[in-house]
Amino acid sequence: MNQSEGIAKKIGLWAALAAMIIVWLFPTPVDLPTQGHRLIGILAFAVIIWMTEGVTYPVSAFIIMVLMAFSLGMAPNPAKPTAILGTANAMKMALAGFSTTAWALVAGAMFLSAGMMITGLDKRIALVVMSHIGVKSNHLVIGVIFVGFLLSFFVPSTTARVSCMVPIVVGIIRAFGLKEGSPFAAVLMMAVAQADSLWNIGIKTAAAQNMVAIGFIQQVLGQDISWIEWFMAAAPYAAIMSVVLYFLLIHTIPPEVKEMPGGREALEKMLKEMGPVSFAEKKLLLVSFLLLFFWVTEKKLHPFDTTTVTVAGIMIMMMPKIGVMTWKQAVPHINWGTVLLFGVGISLGTALLKSGAAIWLAHHFVAMFGMETMTPLVILAVLAFFLTIIHLGFASATGLASAMIPIVIAVLQSVKTPGINVLYMTMILQFTVSYGYILPVNAPQNMIAYSTGYITSRDFLITGIPFTILSLIAILIFSATYWHWLGYVG
Repeated sequence: MNQSEGIAKKIGLWAALAAMIIVWLFPTPVDLPTQGHRLIGILAFAVIIWMTEGVTYPVSAFIIMVLMAFSLGMAPNPAKPTAILGTANAMKMALAGFSTTAWALVAGAMFLSAGMMITGLDKRIALVVMSHIGVKSNHLVIGVIFVGFLLSFFVPSTTARVSCMVPIVVGIIRAFGLKEGSPFAAVLMMAVAQADSLWNIGIKTAAAQNMVAIGFIQQVLGQDISWIEWFMAAAPYAAIMSVVLYFLLIHTIPPEVKEMPGGREALEKMLKEMGPVSFAEKKLLLVSFLLLFFWVTEKKLHPFDTTTVTVAGIMIMMMPKIGVMTWKQAVPHINWGTVLLFGVGISLGTALLKSGAAIWLAHHFVAMFGMETMTPLVILAVLAFFLTIIHLGFASATGLASAMIPIVIAVLQSVKTPGINVLYMTMILQFTVSYGYILPVNAPQNMIAYSTGYITSRDFLITGIPFTILSLIAILIFSATYWHWLGYVG
């Protein structure tokens, strides 16, 4: 941690509290309910506390729940303005996110990831692919990116995927005798982090932040985006950007070696050390393919939604005799902090929307930037750039989505330009929430790769800045062509 990050952490809590109090001290606008005014203050607190990490994310979730319970509880009841809402009703609002299908899907995804780690199936998939990809340096980079793509179908947690890949890549680096400071070691480790962030975009179930957006879309618009609809829209974009990522890494950090002697043997040795495929791995692979089948065919061959299918898969994975893990085995592998943050984030976003605070902020945002009559493409450009810039201060894409997606939906609803498709333009802007490419602190997966010592902050900057710019350009090109042809933009 550098000095500025340490200072931010120390003052983060106090700065967040000060921002909230300052917002509350302003007179409540006549066109904004008291609840909405107080929620904007809590939103200011949340943004600053999540940007500075003044407290840990799970602790921030508890603080936000308490702030919502007391500040909203003592505000007038919208249904009966002469009486206060009461802390019991306000606490229900603070806990509302935990009763959504999006929250259940994220929690279920944690258990799927736990099953992969317990059985070692994710590691085996990665090693099998890498052992067949070849030992030339460019082939190994392609292999790492391809594994990131492949695991995103089966491991719905970016942190879990990177945690699986990092030991394998470290093993390859050490087997090849590469040291810290090796350009090729840096390229491999950067490929691990960036490819997994990229495929968070391509696969709906690959990341929690996608579920945040889906949850708000369901609540506000009363619509949903199926797994296959998301895939058809996002996968071509992610595939093209995977190719761009490969050439960018190879040219910005040229590997010092062309081929790794003994590389295939090293990978095969790691695979051999895992032993034969276990019965538990076979069962989990079957469950994973069944889940993938039901996700892909949602709304096409059956009426079952993604969340229900996923929870059913978790049930099978934990059933006596036929399952692959017990509750006691799974619990240590679950990131309960993320589960807690996700639920509270949805609660805060939902309250902002229902109270009218998100609409109020959106109207002012639209008026400030003169967006009322902008074309859909220009609106996407403005909002995508805004989300990308603000992401520089966030270490949690889930936190970013929780704070910003309700505002994005409200902004899109406020624009008067004909042809605004709120549903799919929200999905496209959600893609930019995964743009954590520039700094190690922009995403947990970045920090995992960075902690190995094989990459530096400079490596992130020289690859992440151009990749982010190219990603934004690609968003606009796709919006003007492919997504426009699908009817998603304009």
